[in-house]
Amino acid sequence: MSSQQGRRVDVQKGTGVWHSPGTTSYSQETQELLKGIYAFRKKIPVNLKHFTTYAILPLDATSVMMQECRLTNFQKRHLMDCIKRGDALPIHCNPTSSKQPELAKPTSSPPKPCPPVSLLARPHLRPAKVCQAGDAYTRDKFKPKATRDLEREKQRLQNILATGNDKEEHKPQQKPVQKKEEIPEPDRFEELVNEIQERKEFLEEMVALGQDKKYREIILTEISQKLREMEIIDKNRNKEAREAVATNLPQLLEGTGNGPRYHQK
Repeated sequence: MSSQQGRRVDVQKGTGVWHSPGTTSYSQETQELLKGIYAFRKKIPVNLKHFTTYAILPLDATSVMMQECRLTNFQKRHLMDCIKRGDALPIHCNPTSSKQPELAKPTSSPPKPCPPVSLLARPHLRPAKVCQAGDAYTRDKFKPKATRDLEREKQRLQNILATGNDKEEHKPQQKPVQKKEEIPEPDRFEELVNEIQERKEFLEEMVALGQDKKYREIILTEISQKLREMEIIDKNRNKEAREAVATNLPQLLEGTGNGPRYHQK
């Protein structure tokens, strides 16, 4: 049933198997038979509506309609075969053959004749002027190679002679150790001299301003303390100097030959 539904095609009115080129007029009996069939079709349940009309028509009515449509024997035979097989009726049917009319093939232009190829053709030699006019005789420009580092090559040769290997062993570079600058220790004796000089200048400024009475005793006391410290430093230095002279004097006298002489008895 599904195959019959899939084959249904809308047919233009006035065409198809049942319509001949002329106008078909059914007889009175055929018209009454068709009216009865249509009335019977209206009474068919909805679930049977998909059946084709010719499946419900009796064979006598079908044969009468084919005769009144003036179909050829081949067309009648073809339609009866379709009814017996249960296939859908064809839309078009030739009167003498079931082959479909062949479509006119598009006329293609005739192929162009290929030019004849001569098997004995030889390549033509170009004249010298044509060859010289091209780039065949132009010389390539000289491109110098990158210069080699002579010092590096010398080092490479030394490595080959020494170790048999041209690879240079990269030794870790030792960073130069920065020596700390030795800051000389300040001389305390000179510092005391500068401090005393500063206090004298300060006292002279106060005298010029008339305020020396406030600071005179303080300044003089500090100066006396500085002088006392200077005396202690001077005594220590003199003592160190005397000790150094006492230790180095015999060596100096022996070197000059003026050392103590011992008389032999």
